[in-house]
Amino acid sequence: MSTLQGLRYRAAIILIVVVSGVASFGQSSVGIFENHSDVGTVLHPGAVEYDTAKRAYTISGSGENMWSVADAFQFAWKKMSGDVSLTADIAFLTKTGNEHKKAALILRQSLDADSVYVDVALHASGLTSLQFRDEKGAVTREVRSELSAPHRLRIVKRGEYVYMALGSEGGVAPAGGWLRIPLKGEFYVGLGVCSHDKDVVEQAVFSNVELTVPSASSGQPVLYSTLEVVDVASADRRVAYLAQGRFEAPNWMRNGSAFLFNRDGHIERLAVGGDSPATIDTGFANRCNNDHGISPDATQLAISDNSQGDRESLVYIVPIGGGAPRKITQKSPSYWHGWSPDGKTLAFVGQRNGEFDIYSIPAAGGEEKQLTTAKGLDDGPEYSPDGEYIYFNSERTGHMQIWRMKTDGSEQEQVFSDEMNNWFPHISPDGKWMVFLTFGAEVKGHPENKDVMLRLMSLADKKITVLAKLFGGQGTINVPSWSPDSKEVAFVSYMLIPAEVRESQSALRDGLSDTVATLRGRTSIPVRIPKRVPALEAADTVYPIIRSADEIEYVLVLGATSDCEGQHACSYGTFMGTTRPTQRIAEYDLADRKKKSVMLRHGFRADFYESICAAYCGDSVIFWNEGKYGYLISLKGGKASELIAAANSAIETVSP
Repeated sequence: MSTLQGLRYRAAIILIVVVSGVASFGQSSVGIFENHSDVGTVLHPGAVEYDTAKRAYTISGSGENMWSVADAFQFAWKKMSGDVSLTADIAFLTKTGNEHKKAALILRQSLDADSVYVDVALHASGLTSLQFRDEKGAVTREVRSELSAPHRLRIVKRGEYVYMALGSEGGVAPAGGWLRIPLKGEFYVGLGVCSHDKDVVEQAVFSNVELTVPSASSGQPVLYSTLEVVDVASADRRVAYLAQGRFEAPNWMRNGSAFLFNRDGHIERLAVGGDSPATIDTGFANRCNNDHGISPDATQLAISDNSQGDRESLVYIVPIGGGAPRKITQKSPSYWHGWSPDGKTLAFVGQRNGEFDIYSIPAAGGEEKQLTTAKGLDDGPEYSPDGEYIYFNSERTGHMQIWRMKTDGSEQEQVFSDEMNNWFPHISPDGKWMVFLTFGAEVKGHPENKDVMLRLMSLADKKITVLAKLFGGQGTINVPSWSPDSKEVAFVSYMLIPAEVRESQSALRDGLSDTVATLRGRTSIPVRIPKRVPALEAADTVYPIIRSADEIEYVLVLGATSDCEGQHACSYGTFMGTTRPTQRIAEYDLADRKKKSVMLRHGFRADFYESICAAYCGDSVIFWNEGKYGYLISLKGGKASELIAAANSAIETVSP
């Protein structure tokens, strides 16, 4: 069984129809698909060929585009309903043609050119995105992945939600989406190619194709957070950073170089285009919540922290690069939301005498001033760039709406009125736009994990448009997150990926629990042990032996004998957890090896190092970081796919 086959879900239904030789479409079905056809208007008919031995489909397609309000492409399809997962390796046969020719995994309501659909599309340029049209005849939108030219792609529908997963030959990891797409009853599932040039035909090969019905969820879903950026002109979105777990509330640095967000009580800084956030030192303030922001001169950071006194939130200021917090508010709870353009005053929400109202206070510290007194919650105060107004949201009319007032609290007025619940108004730096978060009319408060919208108002004419529909709410856009040039907005969306039943257990698993329990007692480093090691599945016995374990590092040897200490003759490989950087792990000579970057589950990036062969071939190595800890798996003569599969299964859980 290959590594990829071993990663299939045990309880999934694999839908494979075997045909002999290479089938072209004089017949109605091809491979696992029922039929194929051109969708929309094409000048050159498409075609599909299926190679049974390679489980590969070569699709020839023409068509002007798969975009805007109508599509034109060649489509090999099968009708299905309910949950579905479609996975394939995708490659174009030529490097010529339009850089935006597409090969895609597609879910489509109908074969109409303007049908509701969602796909994961690989462009010839390497751009990969989740494209969707959520109403018949509507304009196509997209969520662009941060990963370029992935080897393997997957589209998954669970319930009403769809997401993409991308990766290398060793497996895929969630890469964004969790969009609510209204695919009703039976819909079309398949593979498509569009040349992006109506006058030519292009070809792509889809190999190792798997069409499955995912198993029922087992246990709690896995939460992923996605930092996204949306373009206000096109409403197209791109993934900037994705990780398992919850992080919240992005700020955008004043010079556009980085994002800030909160996670696990800390504030983290992520360079734009980077994938390794760094924690900002906030001293004793280690329970920071999602109300934080940057001073107009970009030298200071306001935080709201629950670590002191009665454990209710207080507002502090720290240097932008980190340092000791300076307390601003004396009363709790207080939640920062705005900074005046001149840098002299903060706006915050405080609960006093059972009522949440908006207050201002000097940034240097001093007496707080109450600005609102209406019954009901007032929240989310933010200064306009000209310093004339404070915008905020208030439920004084019975449900949450957007208001504004002069900075002294006078002239309070509702900005607009509708039946939805609208929160957290943020004004663009150029003063032309207001973005805000919209919940359904039935939603109370601003809870997490809801279908919400980011909406955009032109302040000149008060016209409102939908900027993005997403799964989020609390943590999505609590604080200012405009780009400095007013062209983009950063926000956080969330995914709740159902837990799956997976294949498990290699020969290594037998008798491992006691050894790992001992290991955990001797190191504070979170232990990562693979659930599967494909390269060892043929081994009769593997002896797990602790070679070393302390606060700096642990090393677990995979011995062929019970007394092996890691020597080449008796060792299958090693598992390591370390606080050392790769350049200080001298025993593997990593600096002298060929290195390839790969994507692992949960958005982790890893480096694969090929083995070095002289008198004998040494261990192949894969290394990845999880925060301050590094993890290494080495296997004697291991293939890249085997090391990637082992690393993926180690990441799935911290226990054996």
